Amino acid sequence: QVQLVESGGGLVQAGGSLSLSCAASGRISSGSEMAWFRQPPGKEREFVARIYWSGGTTYYADSVKGRFTISRDNTKNTVYLQMSSLKPEDTAVYYCAVRTGLWPSTAIRDYPYWGQGTQVTVSS
Repeated sequence: QVQLVESGGGLVQAGGSLSLSCAASGRISSGSEMAWFRQPPGKEREFVARIYWSGGTTYYADSVKGRFTISRDNTKNTVYLQMSSLKPEDTAVYYCAVRTGLWPSTAIRDYPYWGQGTQVTVSS
């Protein structure tokens, strides 16, 4: 079992920055892949970014590429999402999730463990 707790959400003006954290407890193996998803109001949940626990290979959705950075600290079992140049359309509940698999995935159905989410609101 893995437990995930997100923190760091809040209200920020357009163009500003915000950093999210996701603290993981339980078994995080070297083959784990951790990801951030988000769910804008009235819309479906969507992939944002992912990172391999071992090696740190990253992948981003086109909508956040160049503005968001995902990173991890293995010693703290924590994944981060640094968000900059925020836009009102980035407003959403942000979730972190973890999976173990032989291939990378951005699909919600492939991630069995999820945090409770943290709200990010970007005002115009």
